[in-house]
Amino acid sequence: MSASYTTADQIPIRNAGTTPGQVLAIVSAGLIMANLDLFIVNVALPNIRQDFGDPALDDMSWILSGYAIVYAALLVFFGRLVERHRRDLSFLVGIALFTAASAACAAATGVWTLVAFRLVQAAGAALMTPTSLGLLLASYPPERRAGAVRTWTAIGGFAAAFGPVAGGLLLELSWRWIFIVNVPVGVAALIVGWRKLPHVPGHDVPRPDAWGAALVTVGVAALTFGLVKVNEWGWNSTGVLASLAVAVVLLAVFTVHCLRAGNPLIEPALFRLRAFAGATLALVPFSTAFGAMLLALVLWEQGAWNWSPLQAGLAIAPGPFLVPVTALLVAGRLIKRFGTAPVVTLGLTVFAAGCAWWAIGVTVTPNLVAAMGGIILTGIGVGLTMPTLMGAAAGTLPPSSFATGSAVVNMIRQTGMAIGVAGLIAIIGTPTGSVADHLGAFRHAWWAMTFVTLLGLVPTFLMLRARTVAPSAAKAAARA
Repeated sequence: MSASYTTADQIPIRNAGTTPGQVLAIVSAGLIMANLDLFIVNVALPNIRQDFGDPALDDMSWILSGYAIVYAALLVFFGRLVERHRRDLSFLVGIALFTAASAACAAATGVWTLVAFRLVQAAGAALMTPTSLGLLLASYPPERRAGAVRTWTAIGGFAAAFGPVAGGLLLELSWRWIFIVNVPVGVAALIVGWRKLPHVPGHDVPRPDAWGAALVTVGVAALTFGLVKVNEWGWNSTGVLASLAVAVVLLAVFTVHCLRAGNPLIEPALFRLRAFAGATLALVPFSTAFGAMLLALVLWEQGAWNWSPLQAGLAIAPGPFLVPVTALLVAGRLIKRFGTAPVVTLGLTVFAAGCAWWAIGVTVTPNLVAAMGGIILTGIGVGLTMPTLMGAAAGTLPPSSFATGSAVVNMIRQTGMAIGVAGLIAIIGTPTGSVADHLGAFRHAWWAMTFVTLLGLVPTFLMLRARTVAPSAAKAAARA
């Protein structure tokens, strides 16, 4: 290897002649697998359900929600853990775990077997994500990090949104191919990463808070369980009320624990950074609506309009393609000229308009214009909002908190998505009756997404209204 060198923030790394751009390309492979797999299963749910003997939609939803919950909860835990160790090795371990679990998912014989393997898959993704961003931030000088983060986020957002399209294509073979396809990609990433990734040493930081991780995992799982059981048991049922009560208590205990513990899972000091706090708070409602939006569209197009998975995936395609285009060609220039808050405000408004488009324009008769109009608006909204918020949050982090801080942001984002899926199931229930009855439920869901998205304007106006992106960061974002 070549001689050691140091970034502008004095992070010693050993580099085998690898440029920052090459590091971005390598870690993006893991990011693409993790984010693609978060939503690629959505479009496959009807096929999986049929293959497994038509189990309840509530049970099927755990294939999605279980992945998102474990992914969210372990992001911070692993983010803290890997700060003690070489980030390149931690990233490769995550890739290996995710790849092996993907092969196991392809061989699953029932719903709960698949859910179990998806949890292992989520653990691998949770190890990959913070280490990938940690490697990225350590490889770029400070003035280029905001642009690198925006590129990294745009790639991840594109992969997540492209999931239904890829799923539709792979389902022409079998739903098992949505997992099999990860294996060659994972093996290639392991080989190239082992040879080319720079060696980024860990910091001397305390061990992560396992108790805090357990509290937030069970708390979010209880909240999700209560929501998905609303239609079967009712809001006033003992089971739903008990689940929601457990969630409130555990999440409250988790919050108090973080405030009082000497080594909390989430360091409260992070939220004293105004841009970090504002960005993460705005991500909660946006991510909730985003998670519900993608699943709702797939369920409607396949369930009510009887479109094939490939037809549904192709109808969704314009949205994913607009995410990186908007993020890389438009958002950076707007941030440079107007600042963070106006760009986030525009993104949230456009995304909400897309959800409202579906609520107003979708009818029982298949309509490509109604489907495309909403997906174009939401794609632009994602491209403006998500990378901008992620960049604003990550741009304020000190070097010792790169992995942890990015994990906190992603934890909040994934938790919102899990809640969004559960909330959608609670609103639409198990499809029964006529298509017109279904339309009424879906319209309620789309209006709910519109309202929830606009809630993100509150922290945007209160905490991000100043130019929270430094001039150098804005220039880097524009260059990206």
